[in-house]
Amino acid sequence: MNGKERVLKTLKHETVDRAPWVPFAGVHAGALIGKNATEVLLDADALYDSLMAVKRLYQPDGMPVVFDLQVEAEILGCELLWDDVAPPSVATHPLENTTDMLCDCKQPEADKGRLPLILDVMRRTKASIGDDTALYGLICGPFTLASHLRGNNLFMDIILDEAYVSQLMAFTTMTALKMVDLYVEAGMDIIGVVDPLVSQISPDHFELMCHESFKTIFDYIRVKGRASSFFVCGNATRQIDVMCKTNPDSISVDENVDMKAAKVITDQYNIAIGGNIPLTTLMLHGTQLENMKYVVNLLDTVSNHNLIISPGCDMPYNTPTENTIAVAQAARETDSVRSMVESYEAPKEAIHVELPDYANLSKPLVEVFTLDSATCAACTYMLGAMNVAGDHYGSQIDLVEYKYTEKVNIARCKKMGVTNLPCVYINGRLIWSSIIPSRDELFGVIDKLLK
Repeated sequence: MNGKERVLKTLKHETVDRAPWVPFAGVHAGALIGKNATEVLLDADALYDSLMAVKRLYQPDGMPVVFDLQVEAEILGCELLWDDVAPPSVATHPLENTTDMLCDCKQPEADKGRLPLILDVMRRTKASIGDDTALYGLICGPFTLASHLRGNNLFMDIILDEAYVSQLMAFTTMTALKMVDLYVEAGMDIIGVVDPLVSQISPDHFELMCHESFKTIFDYIRVKGRASSFFVCGNATRQIDVMCKTNPDSISVDENVDMKAAKVITDQYNIAIGGNIPLTTLMLHGTQLENMKYVVNLLDTVSNHNLIISPGCDMPYNTPTENTIAVAQAARETDSVRSMVESYEAPKEAIHVELPDYANLSKPLVEVFTLDSATCAACTYMLGAMNVAGDHYGSQIDLVEYKYTEKVNIARCKKMGVTNLPCVYINGRLIWSSIIPSRDELFGVIDKLLK
């Protein structure tokens, strides 16, 4: 059984010899060949060469060709902010100040934006390794794409203008279907619908405004003869059940979700699940043996049926190669690795963190804890909501972001008891966790503190 067969059988809920290994290398693939994130996302040869390096070094059963949720947004009129160690982020939102521009947004075509480059690399990668490696074509989910177009105003629309949100979701769903067509034609085996912001709304709002869109997309992927995956970031624990009801072949979650508890739900729907390997504390900052032990423990904790071994999301650019190789080895050679790590204890690193004197602050302190607002869409919009408050209140409040990619901030999170990202603390108290507040809700909290 080769890697491609292993992945596809898992997504068909059949018995396999071991859980497949699928690294979400993203722009990290560029680091393997000495190319930065911008270079690897704008140069077809660099992207192709980086994918061949992923194949050679990590021996995956499946892999995405590109992990960039801004491809569609760029075509639809969003300006992007580029970065050397992360995919670009959305800098402008064409529908931010109007609800009348949908007719001006053009749907993706094969010759638009960066699609010629991506489709070319998909076809070349398919020809090179597509016989034994399952290839994922990742598209931006309709709710996150709606956020890219509308900005943080979307979270107010959910409360005040359901009809407009429905109209916008219908539009972004059509975008997703067009991307499915393009990626299927380019030879992708699995279409992954990546929608980080799903974790930032309630299950009720998901069922009301998102269910039909996602079910339409997954049904369409199935009609096209391909398998599907529903990617979500952040603490999506409360959304797992409603996600399953949209009928994807698999779901992928990050470290905010307890894999054992989530798999109980996905198994009830006979849906495969993957992800959960921590990106920063483990893959970026951990040791080889820590990474091995995590994977072995995961495989020993949950049923290997309907399971895919993968990182929680897009791997950080600077992830040490040896850590990813360690994960791959643990996935492929679990029994021998288990004996290797059974008595291993991770070294404890003492980092001193001094917390503010919350009881004696001169003005409200808004602390935003993120994985990294430059790379995590949910974090981007959580920080964006707080920046709205920063612009409105100016010097009346203090506002700071703590990125979990930095060791000192990992220590800060532990000391404060932060359990899920993104989240917002005000004056040392948790106010929002994995829920992006509307402008009125946010201002209401701060106004009370200023009285």
